[in-house]
Amino acid sequence: MNLSKSVRDAMRFVSEAAMRIFSPTDDKYPVVGVQPFEGQPLKDKSAD
Repeated sequence: MNLSKSVRDAMRFVSEAAMRIFSPTDDKYPVVGVQPFEGQPLKDKSAD
């Protein structure tokens, strides 16, 4: 009985994770458009 509960809980955990990964996003970003960059550009540093 304890083994079947552990397996059931593991399957629920995996299936809920899969549903979360493959479901549409639920982000509630405001529709404000493109924002201008107001910071300082990074100086060009080439990789050595």
